[in-house]
Amino acid sequence: MNLAGKKILLGVSGGIAAYKSCELLRLLQKKGAEVRVCMTEAATQFVAPLTFASLSKCPVYLKNGTMEARPFQHIDFPRWADLYLVVPATANVIGKFACGIADDPVSLCFMSCSCPRVIAPAMNVAMYNSPAVKRNLEVLREFENTTVLESPAGELACGEVGQGRLMAPAEIVAYLEGASLPLASAACASSATPSSGGLPRNAPIPPAFPVAQDLPPSQDSTLPGFGKKVLITAGRTEESIDPVRYISNRSSGKTAVAIAATFLANGFDVSVVAGPMEAEFPGGVHITKIRSACDMHKAVLEQMKNADVLVHCAAVADYRPKVAATEKIKDSRSQLILELEPNPNILRDSVAQKRADQVVVGFALETDHFKEHAAEKLKKSGADALLLNAPVAANSGFGFDEVRYVLIRAAVHSECAASCNSIEKAPQVEIPEMKMGSKIDLAQEIVDFSLDKLKNA
Repeated sequence: MNLAGKKILLGVSGGIAAYKSCELLRLLQKKGAEVRVCMTEAATQFVAPLTFASLSKCPVYLKNGTMEARPFQHIDFPRWADLYLVVPATANVIGKFACGIADDPVSLCFMSCSCPRVIAPAMNVAMYNSPAVKRNLEVLREFENTTVLESPAGELACGEVGQGRLMAPAEIVAYLEGASLPLASAACASSATPSSGGLPRNAPIPPAFPVAQDLPPSQDSTLPGFGKKVLITAGRTEESIDPVRYISNRSSGKTAVAIAATFLANGFDVSVVAGPMEAEFPGGVHITKIRSACDMHKAVLEQMKNADVLVHCAAVADYRPKVAATEKIKDSRSQLILELEPNPNILRDSVAQKRADQVVVGFALETDHFKEHAAEKLKKSGADALLLNAPVAANSGFGFDEVRYVLIRAAVHSECAASCNSIEKAPQVEIPEMKMGSKIDLAQEIVDFSLDKLKNA
């Protein structure tokens, strides 16, 4: 069947294989399909909803809802879809499907779905072979317009070997393309039968394809970042004025979460030094929490020796009070003079300590004279690249999923590589025009740049 133009609802439940659903979404989009996503609460512990929202360019249907959520998503999303894919399907959601329980977005959509449904199980071999799971899978195979894919045998995330791995995303796409019957449209799916337009029940699985082991991303040797480590700064810093007041910058942490999720999905071991922030990182990210710029400076310089890539994404306060009061400053309504002193420059100090085989990417948030300020910061810092972003367009920047940005690469020639920290000797930087894009697209550009630099180091 031709996936071009098809509307596919992707249900993601909470297993380690959830990260592979990001790859599946991208593969479906490359085939011309439009994809929306619903997630169980457990799935959000493995992959941040922001990742799927950015990839699909549509709010994710979550149990607790989103600002953009509508009250009838459990009806609207399945009714919109030509096909409902549940990848991965854990033992828990499989049991819900079989027993008619609908208490989360993935099971609610399954219950109200009238289009063809394809389920890809993924779990530990002991769970997969349990009588309850076997019974539930048999029940689902009897459901109209429902196909249960096989779980290949192999090494599992826990280290055991057996059946229960998720079918590889490329294999799932190949199966859909190889199905002999066309997908039923959402409008007529309620009357479709295996002989009149839906996926055939219990359709034979095509011959096995070469598939990756179902391991955590950092242990998957087929991914481009396998064996590499990235250190990311995230969130904002807070500089105390007194025990209840502080100086800070605006940052929700969404960009850093998108960057961490994208590096993770590409196989990197991901560590983060994070100040206060609202966005949440996916499971598998190593997090060091800090509060002040000095705390972040110390943590980054201590941890960078183990990293192959450093991404400075945090909104670091440039100044801190010279003296922080130990008691709350009383409100006398008189003028208060606050003496400030500069915080350490984390980007420049990390560049000063970087190895020749390390990649350092900085961030520059500007609100005017974008190119001039970014070029100056890139030259002064000595970073390999600088992500210039400008949160000045409507519905973008702080707290939003889109931002205006451009990745600026340092124009360092071999003859001046040893002395390029000198602004005068550094070559002129060419800055492309800024563009509006999702934060996951921004993150992918940083990952692609880092992989290219590491390959040529």
